[in-house]
Amino acid sequence: MPLIRGLEGCTPIVKDFNWLVLCVAVFMFGNGWGNSTAESAHDKGRVKAVSKYDYRFGEDKPFLPSMATTEDGKFIRLVIFPTATYCRHCHEASYHQWRESLHANSFREPFYLANVRLLYREESVAASRHCEGCHNPIALLSGNVTSHPVAPNGKFNQDGVTCSVCHSIQRLQPTYGLGAYVMGTPAVIVDASGKPIPGEVPYREIMAHTDRHVRAVMKDFYKTPEFCSACHKANLPESLNHYKWLRAINLYDEWQASSYSHRSPLPFYSKELSTCQTCHMGRETMIGADLGSKDGMLASHRWIGGNTAVPFYYKYDEQLQRTIDSLKDKKLNVDLFALRRNNEEDYIAPIGSTRFSIARSDKLEAVVVIQNKGTGHTLIPEQRDMFEAWTAFEVRDADGRLLCQSGQIEPDGSIDPLAHSFTNRMLDEKGNLLVRHEIWLQHTQATNTTIAPGRSTIVRYAFTLPADVKGPISITAKVNYRHFNKPFTDFALGSKHPAYPVVEMTSRTRIVYIGGNEPEKPDPADNPDWMRWNNFGVALIDQRQYGKAADAFQHVAKLRPEYATGIANLGVAYYQGERYSEAEQALSKSLSMAPGDLRTLYYLALVDRSLGSLKDAAEKLEKVALNYPLSLDTHRELGFTYYKLHQDDLAKAQFLAAQQIDPDDLGAHYYLEIIYRRLQENEKADVEAKCLADERGDPAAHITAMQFLNGHPEVSGESMPWHVHQLTGLSSPLNSASGGAP
Repeated sequence: MPLIRGLEGCTPIVKDFNWLVLCVAVFMFGNGWGNSTAESAHDKGRVKAVSKYDYRFGEDKPFLPSMATTEDGKFIRLVIFPTATYCRHCHEASYHQWRESLHANSFREPFYLANVRLLYREESVAASRHCEGCHNPIALLSGNVTSHPVAPNGKFNQDGVTCSVCHSIQRLQPTYGLGAYVMGTPAVIVDASGKPIPGEVPYREIMAHTDRHVRAVMKDFYKTPEFCSACHKANLPESLNHYKWLRAINLYDEWQASSYSHRSPLPFYSKELSTCQTCHMGRETMIGADLGSKDGMLASHRWIGGNTAVPFYYKYDEQLQRTIDSLKDKKLNVDLFALRRNNEEDYIAPIGSTRFSIARSDKLEAVVVIQNKGTGHTLIPEQRDMFEAWTAFEVRDADGRLLCQSGQIEPDGSIDPLAHSFTNRMLDEKGNLLVRHEIWLQHTQATNTTIAPGRSTIVRYAFTLPADVKGPISITAKVNYRHFNKPFTDFALGSKHPAYPVVEMTSRTRIVYIGGNEPEKPDPADNPDWMRWNNFGVALIDQRQYGKAADAFQHVAKLRPEYATGIANLGVAYYQGERYSEAEQALSKSLSMAPGDLRTLYYLALVDRSLGSLKDAAEKLEKVALNYPLSLDTHRELGFTYYKLHQDDLAKAQFLAAQQIDPDDLGAHYYLEIIYRRLQENEKADVEAKCLADERGDPAAHITAMQFLNGHPEVSGESMPWHVHQLTGLSSPLNSASGGAP
């Protein structure tokens, strides 16, 4: 059946997910404990209407704007949700882990409460259901998100996403996110016929029928990334912001496109298959008894990520330390890759492997390459406006005297406003910066400087050595992380609170001598030189410096001539720069070195199409799609190629396949509307046209962003993919950022 998303009327038809076949098994409501019928158990567990409930979006849509729902669309009685304390009886170790997790504290913690109460005041409690479907699902699905804000001391509010939430989900909706799950009857056991028995039952019954307990609380799809995507993907619908549909959280999509998923041919590096559960629910030795353990090991219910604020607030020392350890565990690599003297055209690169000299009074430009190598999503993930990761850079002389810096923490606890940050800056319709996570007011973003998984970015710093500098000098670059930024922390807690943890995720220092510098032995933590050049090239592509990227990949080819991927990367740089003949030559050479490499074949297909060889392009993309059936890019490009060939039925099939992976793909909406019109399927065309109109960008939004940037030169450089941070001596601190290539 079509899926109705919100009130916008956008109902894209999405076919069954063959790859999620287990997700769409609907479990019937069970008998009560005794002689009750299935219907009476259903009645006991369901409430059709709730008094004083705001049915703002219609009585048949009580949970909107959240996508969360129940099997029959009715409320579930609060009393039949088993509590975490009940589950603790047999699962002590899991309970201990969960209690300190973000899931357990998803509603009660003060940062979320401050934000959602602001939404109550500025919009409505009904609008807050957009959040509560994932932050307080039991309150939402039981009808307790009423006309009055939910008190944080309610029965389940202290437990947030508790055991009976995740373990009662019966199926998933397509990957729209925003709570796109269907909650079944909360049960810890099924009867002999497999029907769930609502609520808590005597422990002796579970122990006598452990197989029925497992059938009640475990589904195979719980182990899939799609399960996590139900909440760790989100959008901002028009019913929330009174503006238009906007993307918000895209962790699932970012993972889908990463090398960890093995679902895309396009990443620059290969990684072992890793899912959300691999990283965030790794097996660990249990502490305490737990009947769910195997060989003394449990799948972690801590879900360690990047949130240091909540465990710091609640003094969960173990959760905090594990979070810090995870953030520092090879998630990033920072490379002081190159120097440029006195605005010379050529860079000295890579530093450490190249002979060079510098002199006092030289104007230097340091090129820092930061690689997101150890996460399956962006740095920073989720809605990035209230998190902060940034580059701290400093230069010191032989006596330790600080010559210049960027990214320091100011006396009031804020970050140097001119620091290079990995964040986004949200603006409302008037161009005001939103600092309290008012997502319902967002109209556009002024900057977005996050790093995609497996990709790199370049941060450049220019400074002048003093005439009396005492060498050697040390240059240090590091990436710091803090959760949350100071404006949001002050908003949530008031101005008087302890300093929240700053985690140094990675750091690298290089010593540079006045006069001659010889090549040195590589540090064991450094990437080999071919990879340093490769990361530099990847970052240059993302910063649209395609000619320089091609030059970087030429260095890769010289250092590692047998590396076919390096030659392919050269072809990618040529293709992006519209140098199609050179791209074809490089990609063909790479394919001869590694026959059957599907990434190379994908880009060769795009080159073929650009040169007018549509049939050749289609044949190549067909081979890629056969081997990567879950590659959004491949289905989109193959669909466009068929469209250019006027093979509408084939094109339609590819764009529908793209919608299975991302139901909100703009390219699919655009071309499906045209194709449906050609095929005289006008009702379907109207649906796609409505989705496209709602989801495409607002062409006027960039004007708001430009007006903000013009009035805020301290961040305007961050909006440009290629800019330099101009640093002056500390006697005259002016860490201004200027945009533009030299």
